[in-house]
Amino acid sequence: MKCVLFYHAFTSCWNNGNAHFLRGYARELHALGHEVVVFEPVDGWSRLNAIRESGSQALQTIGQLFPGVSIRRYDASLDLDEALDGADLVIVHEWNSPDVIEKIGAKRTQGAPFTLLFHDTHHRAITAPDELAQFDLDAFDGVLAFGEVLRQIYMKLGWADRAYTWHEAADTAMYHPLPHVQRTDDLVWIGNWGDGERSAELNEFLIEPVADLGLRASVYGVRYSDVALQTIRAAGIRHGGWLPAHWAPVAFAGARATVHVPRGPYVRSLPGIPTIRVFEALACGIPLISAPWSDAESLFPEGAYLQVADGAEMKRALRAVLDDRELSAAMVATGLQTIRERHTCRHRAQQLVTIVDGIRASETSSRPLRYVGASA
Repeated sequence: MKCVLFYHAFTSCWNNGNAHFLRGYARELHALGHEVVVFEPVDGWSRLNAIRESGSQALQTIGQLFPGVSIRRYDASLDLDEALDGADLVIVHEWNSPDVIEKIGAKRTQGAPFTLLFHDTHHRAITAPDELAQFDLDAFDGVLAFGEVLRQIYMKLGWADRAYTWHEAADTAMYHPLPHVQRTDDLVWIGNWGDGERSAELNEFLIEPVADLGLRASVYGVRYSDVALQTIRAAGIRHGGWLPAHWAPVAFAGARATVHVPRGPYVRSLPGIPTIRVFEALACGIPLISAPWSDAESLFPEGAYLQVADGAEMKRALRAVLDDRELSAAMVATGLQTIRERHTCRHRAQQLVTIVDGIRASETSSRPLRYVGASA
């Protein structure tokens, strides 16, 4: 089938953690024999910030990493009839503008024969329902929610059997162990400081343990305030700035351990959604220690990573992982096996095809359910 995917950004991963999975499942759809066309706005904020920080050359190699995936940029003059011509499946990621979402939905309402899905990978359904309500999803055939708890929200909003749990996963063609890379750090952390959603947690589970243990550590990411930069440097941590997603496996390979510090909304309101960093780390074969979060859907077996309750436990766990080679090796083996057997982008692409086949086979597929708004 011809798959047309609308992303806020494909070539840029600047402050765009979704890029890993969005790129990965596009790769796997193509590998399964489907035609894949990705549209991204020429003026998307992720792309513009990446160019501003590192120049356009930072984005030029992305197409070479995903052979067979056609990447097309658009502006206000986009001809949707041309863009959607011959499409069998259209997926619109939730970072697209409400205007683009509405216009694509209108094509479906007017009789376009493709299956139309909305892909939600954000916590706004709980933290900012008014933002979700601005999306006109009346014409969509279904919602792909990146966690069961999010799917349940859509069900309460009237989507019934048209909402599907579709977790993120690892693009193992790119994210895998690199045993020949020399380990120069005790610990690496990849993530954006952002808007204060986890400042206290980063201090407790990352900065203070590194400082107290005297570890050699590097962090990568964007949107670090001057205060945040001063804090990590005072702890002896190197800040490496923006790390393009396809370079992350090298950073993981160069360290002996990493940590996961989930944002508050995922811990408090969206149990079962680990975010992409857990999949990345386990796929790259690095021991992972996590701050508290609830694996409510049992995505990972015991032993794939260690979970700690507070900063004191984080220090003890880091020391154990760094000192006990058998422990770290067992964690790596369990994590790799889990990813390869259950959580690759190939798994998700196959699941997606099954979802689409089910929608098409349904007697009600031509009458998509109505999104009734956040106040329902």
